[in-house]
Amino acid sequence: MAKINPIDLQKALKGVDYPASKDDIVKAAEKNGASDEIVSALKNLSADSFEKPTDVTKAASGDM
Repeated sequence: MAKINPIDLQKALKGVDYPASKDDIVKAAEKNGASDEIVSALKNLSADSFEKPTDVTKAASGDM
């Protein structure tokens, strides 16, 4: 998977209330106009829920 820019990722997740499900995160990214690369990366995350934004960033960068 390509390296996701954490700043772009957090912009894509603007407005998400945590804890959040993967579906909620993907929907928010799509609503916020995230790139196809970011939306695809979020859809492929192994976890189904996230407690905080940094958890999403870690998972998307492969650190989880």
